[in-house]
Amino acid sequence: MISNSPSVSILVAVYNAEKYLHQCLDSLLSQTRQDIEVICTDDASTDGSLQILRQYEQKDDRVAVVHLDENHGIGYARNRALEKARGQYIAFVDSDDWLAADCLQQAVETFEAHEKTGCVLLDAIYVYPDHEETFPMPPFEVMTGNDAFKASLTWQIHGVYIVRADIHKQYPYDDSARTYSDDNTTRLHYLMSCEVRTCPGRYYYRQHSASTTHHVGRQRFDYLIANSSMLKTLRAIGATQDILDIYENVRWLNVVDAMYYIYNNRCRLSEEDVAYGYGIIRATWQTIEPVRLQRRNRWKLGYMPMKWSWKAFCMQESIYFWLKNVLFRFVCYKNKKFNVKRV
Repeated sequence: MISNSPSVSILVAVYNAEKYLHQCLDSLLSQTRQDIEVICTDDASTDGSLQILRQYEQKDDRVAVVHLDENHGIGYARNRALEKARGQYIAFVDSDDWLAADCLQQAVETFEAHEKTGCVLLDAIYVYPDHEETFPMPPFEVMTGNDAFKASLTWQIHGVYIVRADIHKQYPYDDSARTYSDDNTTRLHYLMSCEVRTCPGRYYYRQHSASTTHHVGRQRFDYLIANSSMLKTLRAIGATQDILDIYENVRWLNVVDAMYYIYNNRCRLSEEDVAYGYGIIRATWQTIEPVRLQRRNRWKLGYMPMKWSWKAFCMQESIYFWLKNVLFRFVCYKNKKFNVKRV
């Protein structure tokens, strides 16, 4: 059982996180804001994660556990928890992360002081094995939803936040791809908010090499699948033309980035993964609208869409990346030589 009338529902998607779960859950249950619920979805873990979750569920009635028989990915897992959420505000915490003790209190007070606020960003602290860094976000007190959406596209602002439940229930997590598509949901939540604010509540975001996004493999191309899903949603909600223009430029830059990813990792990717990647890239390239692209993203070498020929586009990318890498090695050589002379 979960206590009545929680102010905040915290969604925790769990997959093989037994090493970090205690720290995560202890930080949630020791919040200065006690009227919360913690809804954990075990995404078919193969370690002891589910047993740990059951132990917390038995000793604290603010914890509820959903168990999945098959692994689906973080967006799907969070949505199963979201279905059970009853709080006025919705937060997520990854199972290897944790919160400062007053984090939720800081966020709720910000919501209560500003009734038009739809999302409150937390103070994201990146935790590395040997040091911590605060996400380098430009200081601001309030943004419009439109401005926050635009800022999130280029990571001027991050995606660690708490959102009003009515917005989240209307726009659950995008699970069109196993990775990256949850970013779409963050941006939609910002876009649908009248105001987006910050608070000093700290979210500790663990950085480690075990993360899926750090592995070389086909999951990198999920970014383009997620982009296509986001574009479809933006059109469905009647997004303005300037928003569609901005997002088309983001999609296009991600196409070029994906090509560069293959170029740099062609010896580490399997033939099947390379073929899969090119298939996703080509399908996205075919849907790009050049008329929406900014001049620098349309006419610069390496960025010309060349919609008339896929082969010509691929050849352009190979030439551009070769020149880019040669220039990079030359600059490194010159800098090294210069530094040696100075010593």
